[in-house]
Amino acid sequence: MTLVTIIMAFIVILMLAGIPVGFAFGLGGFAFMLFGGLDPRFAIPGAFRNIEHYTLLALPLFILAGGLMREAGISRKLIDFTMSIFGRIRGGMGIVTILACAIFGAISGSASATIAAIGSVMIPEMEKEGYSRGYATALIANTCILDLLIPPSVTMIVFCMTAQISILAGFLSTVGPGVAMIFFFCIINVILSKKMNIKVAPKLPWGQQIKVIGNTSRKATLALFMPILILGGIYTGVFTPTEAASMACIYSIPVGFFVYRGLTFRKFCESTKEAMITTGVVMILLFFILMMSRILINYRVPELLTELILGLTTKRWAVLLFINIILIVMGMLMDDISGNILSAAILLPIAKSVGVDPVHFAAISVTNLALGNVTPPCAPMLYLAARIGGNLPLGEYLGYATIFMIFGQLPSILLVTYVPDVALFLVNLILR
Repeated sequence: MTLVTIIMAFIVILMLAGIPVGFAFGLGGFAFMLFGGLDPRFAIPGAFRNIEHYTLLALPLFILAGGLMREAGISRKLIDFTMSIFGRIRGGMGIVTILACAIFGAISGSASATIAAIGSVMIPEMEKEGYSRGYATALIANTCILDLLIPPSVTMIVFCMTAQISILAGFLSTVGPGVAMIFFFCIINVILSKKMNIKVAPKLPWGQQIKVIGNTSRKATLALFMPILILGGIYTGVFTPTEAASMACIYSIPVGFFVYRGLTFRKFCESTKEAMITTGVVMILLFFILMMSRILINYRVPELLTELILGLTTKRWAVLLFINIILIVMGMLMDDISGNILSAAILLPIAKSVGVDPVHFAAISVTNLALGNVTPPCAPMLYLAARIGGNLPLGEYLGYATIFMIFGQLPSILLVTYVPDVALFLVNLILR
């Protein structure tokens, strides 16, 4: 265990020094082979076999579909639709942002795509209405992680592939915590907006209001139909998740080019290039972390960690609390994809030892590590939102972001952890 401790400390130091997570784990894996006398033929071919999995074809396709729909201008249609319903109440612009992110999440499955598509429109709009730019930035950073919970979710695909559980069940398991998070975010937004000098548009007569809602919903019909097509196809058995991802791309092209007309040939090529680069990064990351997970399993790290935690307590609630703390720390140091691969390989056996359903644990892991996207020092989505918001200094938005984390995300994590039906109700209703 001394070698394991030294090399894991070496990996953490590399990540803190700014080395990309995938390469940090890759260097750690090769250090194990060099100093531990481990045969490379044990770890490397196994990692290659895992990344050849058919399910992983869904990753580049969902990433591409999200990019295409972002460029098509679908975000504007979704914003107009939600604005027509909530835009004339106090704090309504914040609610519009939250709901637009949730709906876009059911289309793209990518948090970064949501920040680019929704944040670039809503941050300036919220500032015009009287919200501070720091508050708007914090709100969009936190709500973008709904894309990791509202299916389809690229992160959930990776977790389910690593843990060898049903992707359909995994998708359904995070709907509950996603809805809970939307509710908490809306409550926080309404409370905070009361302290701001926000402009509120005068209410329209009911007849005119219904007419406006009907007009915006008609224009957003094709955008709103996309999640119905994807998820409906998956859960009725018409598509596999991978086939649904390809259908999302096929649907995006004519809608983007000929209906919304925001997609051009140049933007199509840029989206394709971006999807290829992102996929390459994810696959390198997957390879090195899967290689490392095989090495750690060879050194019995999951078993030893299980024995350590169960030696402290065998109570299920306490074990889950330990796991949550570990996941939160992991989220602060690495991205959600790498964290979920390690979680599936190392922490899932601990959860199963105290009777936690693997699908329930998938929801716990993905919801926990979604928080890591906005928790410093890693916090990639927090910094991306700040860049979209105009390169704001950290002090202008961190306070608001912390409020959303503590009172919005943490209650959702505790809810899905200690109330299993939040994750399993739809799974049991539809699939079991």
